Amino acid sequence: MVELNSLRQFLVVARLEHLSRAADELRVAQPSLSRTIARLEAELGTPLFDRTGRLRLNDTGKLFRDHVERALGELDAGRRAVAEAADGGVGSVRLASETFLTLTGPLAAFKRAHPSVEVALHWAPSDDMARRLRAQDVDLCVASQPVHASGIDSTTLFEEPVGLGVALDHPLASRESVTVEDIADQPFVTAREGHWIRRLLDRLFAARGLTPKVVCETDEPTAIAELISAGLGVGLVPGFARHAPTRPPGAWIAVDSPDCRRTVTLYWSTDAHLSTAARLMRTTISDWDWSVTFRGAALS
Repeated sequence: MVELNSLRQFLVVARLEHLSRAADELRVAQPSLSRTIARLEAELGTPLFDRTGRLRLNDTGKLFRDHVERALGELDAGRRAVAEAADGGVGSVRLASETFLTLTGPLAAFKRAHPSVEVALHWAPSDDMARRLRAQDVDLCVASQPVHASGIDSTTLFEEPVGLGVALDHPLASRESVTVEDIADQPFVTAREGHWIRRLLDRLFAARGLTPKVVCETDEPTAIAELISAGLGVGLVPGFARHAPTRPPGAWIAVDSPDCRRTVTLYWSTDAHLSTAARLMRTTISDWDWSVTFRGAALS
């Protein structure tokens, strides 16, 4: 009989497609994890992974993964529903986002209004959000790039231009706007691949047959801002960051391209039971006055 722990371990291996990294994340020995996967395949009577070269989830494995995600998601949802009933019908809420800097206002307001509600925050790339919503691993997701999947509903929070951030003494600092061609040879400080800023940068350049010159990539938004301010490179900066009172000194220049924008969207699964807490959080975020955030946000 397949054990729940084996299924949870399988999902981690399926997501990472790498045994040693999965073992590190699960904090188990790699030989033990290998035996778990082999035992699961033996019970199912078919391989779940291709092992020629790099470990890859095969078509059967993908089919099984989808069913396991739904099954474990329903089990976890049942546990949360019981906990929700036991604590008076409010429950907890789990929110995933690419960045929480834009969400500090509504999150703080929610916590003030509902101090007893347990709030769990998870960083997640947009590519992983549909899977986590379907698996009921999180209740809500906020992304700066589209999340395409069936069974997911959404509401747009705000849309804004994305400009070019440069140091105050940069030759472009006095410009009101630039084209992508104007900055084709500039050194860029940006986020790692998968982050919305990096995807937007790559997309803008690729549309013109260009490749950005990336001199630094980091997951730390504050480091990106500081490096741009220090003159080590230029970078794409969301419009609301211009109003941040504590942001590093620098100039924000409009990019002359209708595609140089971002749309921030709130997502949730239409098939999952949302706790009262999750519904309250959804309302707080969707009804938030984002001009407040624009006046007090930091670079994200």
